[in-house]
Amino acid sequence: MSTKTLAGRANAPAVPKKGAWQTFLRYKALYLMFLPVAAYYIIFHFIPMAGVVIAFQDYSPSSGISGSDWIGFENFQYFFQSVYFFRLLRNTLMISVYQLLFKFPASIILALLINEVKNMWFKRSVQTITYLPHFISAVIAAGIILDFFSFDGIINSAITAMGFQPQMFMIDPNNFYPIYVGSEIWQHCGWDSIIYLSALSAIDPTLYEAAVVDGAKRWSKIWHITLPGILPVIIIMLILQIGSMLSVGYEKILLLYNPSLYETADVISTYVYRKGLLENDYSFSTAIGLFNSVVNFGLLVGANYVSRKLGDNSLW
Repeated sequence: MSTKTLAGRANAPAVPKKGAWQTFLRYKALYLMFLPVAAYYIIFHFIPMAGVVIAFQDYSPSSGISGSDWIGFENFQYFFQSVYFFRLLRNTLMISVYQLLFKFPASIILALLINEVKNMWFKRSVQTITYLPHFISAVIAAGIILDFFSFDGIINSAITAMGFQPQMFMIDPNNFYPIYVGSEIWQHCGWDSIIYLSALSAIDPTLYEAAVVDGAKRWSKIWHITLPGILPVIIIMLILQIGSMLSVGYEKILLLYNPSLYETADVISTYVYRKGLLENDYSFSTAIGLFNSVVNFGLLVGANYVSRKLGDNSLW
């Protein structure tokens, strides 16, 4: 860089920094749209965190937080020594791992397939069909699953038509993992693909035109242009998925399982539901929930650290 250029930069007038108020006025529409989201998280997530203290108490609703006895880590010790601990942890991790292996890439594959479709009518029809199951409530979804996999359901009817014996799907613990994960893929795969379709729309079309000129085929374009173009989004979503490994929802599981399936279907969230709402053991269920959140936070930080070390993509 020449001395003349350096001197010119030194004599250039300083650009005044915009204050917070000027920034707010410029982007006020975006900030106003963000307010309901911020209010939701503050009211329903941050403020209730003060109640975590009851995990260290023998909490009684009549005595309140201030009047309940302090028992330290007894609730955590009781949970770790419980005969259900390893079963709950195993089932929760197994379902999360299966979802990571099958559900997570399924939405990416669906987005890539939809992106390759040139007929707009067919493309929009496929998108609509794959999005619809996401809006089905857990009650209806569980009812459909139970009906399909019942002894006289459509699945067993197809098996019988092929000359095989019907199966008791919903009382065999070995069947719960594939049924649950498969239903999650069916219900949420289309909706989860939206973010990848948005990332695909941001890829520069001239890259594909240059690849065609160079003689690249469809698979080469996907491998060398499409996937690298959405790789940052994939990594961010993977980090978030790893950070919620122990957050398997209880709603659908409660509607699907029965005592014969507890061996594989009982997860941390369903156990918290039973202990907290059915047995009114608020301190113990809060302790389990706190353990769940701490482990998820550790997984999130660890996944983000590894991603930052291996590449340039991370949450922070």
